[in-house]
Amino acid sequence: METFIELSMIIGITLVIAGIMRLLKQPLIIGYILAGIIVSPYFLNIVKSTETISVFSQIGVTFLLFIVGISLSPKVIKEVGKVSLVTGIGQIVFTSIIGFFISRLLGFSTIVSIYIAIALTFSSTIIIMKLLSDKKDTERLYGKISIGFLLVQDIFAIILLMVISSFSGGLKLNGFSFQFLFLGLILIGSFVLISIYVLPHLSKFFAKSQEFLFLFSIGWGLGLASLFYHLGFSMEIGALVAGVALSMSPFHYEISSKLRPLRDFFVILFFILLGSQMVFGNINSLIAPAIIFSLFILIGNPLIVMTLMGLLGYKKKTGFQAGFTVAQISEFSLILIALGVSVGHLTGEILSLVTIVGLITISGSTYLILYSDKMYPYFSKYLSIFERKKLIEKEKQSENCDVILFGYNRIGYDLLQSFKKLKKKFLVVDYNPDTILELSKKKIKCRYGDVDDEEFLSELNLARTKMVVSTIPEFETNLLLINQIRKINKDAIIMVISHNIEETNELYDAGATYVIMPHFLGGSHASRMIDEYKLDLNKFLEEKQKHIKYLKNKKILGHEHPKIEKN
Repeated sequence: METFIELSMIIGITLVIAGIMRLLKQPLIIGYILAGIIVSPYFLNIVKSTETISVFSQIGVTFLLFIVGISLSPKVIKEVGKVSLVTGIGQIVFTSIIGFFISRLLGFSTIVSIYIAIALTFSSTIIIMKLLSDKKDTERLYGKISIGFLLVQDIFAIILLMVISSFSGGLKLNGFSFQFLFLGLILIGSFVLISIYVLPHLSKFFAKSQEFLFLFSIGWGLGLASLFYHLGFSMEIGALVAGVALSMSPFHYEISSKLRPLRDFFVILFFILLGSQMVFGNINSLIAPAIIFSLFILIGNPLIVMTLMGLLGYKKKTGFQAGFTVAQISEFSLILIALGVSVGHLTGEILSLVTIVGLITISGSTYLILYSDKMYPYFSKYLSIFERKKLIEKEKQSENCDVILFGYNRIGYDLLQSFKKLKKKFLVVDYNPDTILELSKKKIKCRYGDVDDEEFLSELNLARTKMVVSTIPEFETNLLLINQIRKINKDAIIMVISHNIEETNELYDAGATYVIMPHFLGGSHASRMIDEYKLDLNKFLEEKQKHIKYLKNKKILGHEHPKIEKN
């Protein structure tokens, strides 16, 4: 019960600080870290159950990287794998070399300079992923490249931490590293095969129920993270592999959107814990070197990334935005320095120095990442030196859809034929897994998703859609859909279904362009036939044959007319 009260107080204080940040239009991550500092031993000293909060924060990190993995399909890895690897390794090398010389010039010893230099190379995957998700930029080219080279950093960091830990444990690395690497390759290879041959069938079974799919996703992500941890790897790598394994599933969008609220809660606790564990020693003597190192991270790291990406043939804007994602140090940096203290290589003063650098760079880079689009026009003319004349980066064709159809059912089938005749890009959204698999086989662009999920709707780029048609009969669902679209798109044509006159009027008031009322359409269609055919029997018989053929096709597709209950 004490832990519950403590957690409630922490969340309450965080709510107040986050509210202030919101009023000041500042990033909420800054508020979370500040809340952590306020509840730390330096101020209110509320945090007692560090172990419990640490477990919660680890769950958040696991969910975060699981969702990252879901977006890293083999297609994405193929697209940005080379640039991510080159940029990731290049940034580590150049940042560590420059950082070492800066440390030596500031008077630090060789061993301390090595530690500081390496700590400066790590960027926070967790913070960057949260910011990219908030901006909805994880699918943009710079976002994909950033995720790629951050994973390269994480792998390097994990290996390095293992090596340093072995100094205190007396482990011999001969043979152990190769065995460890071999085991990792076997595990990853096994799950690649499972993702190709087993998961498609399993996910189809689980997707028949939204709750079951949600439970399966949690079990799969946490289960694999725990398995990797048990075998000596990190939970983060396990969660990432779990996500990649599901990335080829047609239901990965739904899985990702369902887990986001759960992820956000636990990730908030991670940032609170990070703030509460900030260590401040003799701060006066550390201010000058902390500012110098922070400026190097905030300015130098982006310049290194922009240079490398420019040499690889990417546009200056892509390099500019990707560069800002490495403008901070990582939680791995703090762990590395803490390990150095534990094995006797460093003093607590160095830990305090790196902690201050972390607070400055995390705060600064948050603004740089969030406002990079607005900042770019002011720096654009000065960035031409980072762009080659011959570019390998091509303009990506827009993934926007002119028409989106929600619900592929009896009416949706007919509408789809009309969309094909329009020769416009269209997307079908449905929550029936069998329907999605059927459409995928026909090479029709589709997504599995729940229209009642606002998080899912936000991913569809409704702001640029020209027409939205919903064949879903539920009034509340259509009202939500209309309201979501009208917030961001005043010009879209919106057609929805209704079986009630009062509800139809409400849908029109909400912003529907046209409301289809199936029960009234039959009479209207018959009236038009009479007006057009008069008393010509042959015309009616021709219409009859067309209708019989149409109904046979409907029967084959499994479309049945809804049964009318008798009073």
